[in-house]
Amino acid sequence: MFRAALAICISTILCATSNASGNKIIIAYQTGPDPIEVLIANGEIVKITGRQVEFRRFNSGADILAAIASGDVQVGYVGSSPFAAAASRGLDVKAFYIPSISGTDEALVVRDGSGINSPADLKGKRLSAAPVSTDHYQLLATLKQNGIAEKEATVLPLPQPEIVAAWKRGDLDAAFVWDPALSELKKSSHVLLTSKQVAERGAPTFNAWVASGTFVKSEPDFLKTFAALVAKQNTSFLTDKAAWSEDSANVKTIAGLLGGTPKDQAAALRDLNILPADQQGTDIWLGGGERSGVASILKETAGFLKAQKKTTAVRDSYADYVTAAFVPPLSQ
Repeated sequence: MFRAALAICISTILCATSNASGNKIIIAYQTGPDPIEVLIANGEIVKITGRQVEFRRFNSGADILAAIASGDVQVGYVGSSPFAAAASRGLDVKAFYIPSISGTDEALVVRDGSGINSPADLKGKRLSAAPVSTDHYQLLATLKQNGIAEKEATVLPLPQPEIVAAWKRGDLDAAFVWDPALSELKKSSHVLLTSKQVAERGAPTFNAWVASGTFVKSEPDFLKTFAALVAKQNTSFLTDKAAWSEDSANVKTIAGLLGGTPKDQAAALRDLNILPADQQGTDIWLGGGERSGVASILKETAGFLKAQKKTTAVRDSYADYVTAAFVPPLSQ
């Protein structure tokens, strides 16, 4: 059984990890809810690994990748678009676990009364998304899918807190956002398209746990343990709905970490499109090197971003930015 195998995997790696020497490990996470945040909040990651770990919250994947580039962060949770842009610039970073893929946790919302009833109505409107985020990528892809040039709309790349402020001032007609901005904007808007729908129309995205190349080489045991913990939490979320209800200890813990109510965080968690652990090492995602789905999506995303003049280069291959070495085994 996968849960039993994960328990064995974690305990087997634990001794090597806890006995390892090294400096403090900085792990970056974002503002949206995710099952692993329970272990971030309650200290279990530190307890299980026996390492000195600091967790830092960031507003975007682009900010996390900049922190990885500077050496301030070793492990981070990022979206595929900023990841593609960073890899295209040659940042030495590898995806080692894919917690979720395009779902309903990110969405293009339109202001009530804006006159936007279909994607074609975005022409001439004031739109926003966080710069270089998966939302920015999917917003631009939505315009292209509907034959709208970027210059035919006003597209404002803004950090999510600024999007919320601009929305409250009435400066925006639509925005592609994730939580907590998504829940806030929904109070005076409706969803036009979800990330999953945009993906199905040809612009897939994913979220990834990534680590710097140096950290991958120096701390393989820590990454194996961490990946196994992510898999354990995600498997629980997929198989034990009661454990993730608004009344559950898990969701109350996440609300305590991120803010908001347990009811709101439970609803946001249900919008996640969690990728099952048994798909991680397949060619569809992390496995297969050049054939891996992650490498293919990174290359396609980079090509789109270059065409939109959001990045300057596309690499011949993105296989070096993907590893299945830390995917936990499915059986003993």
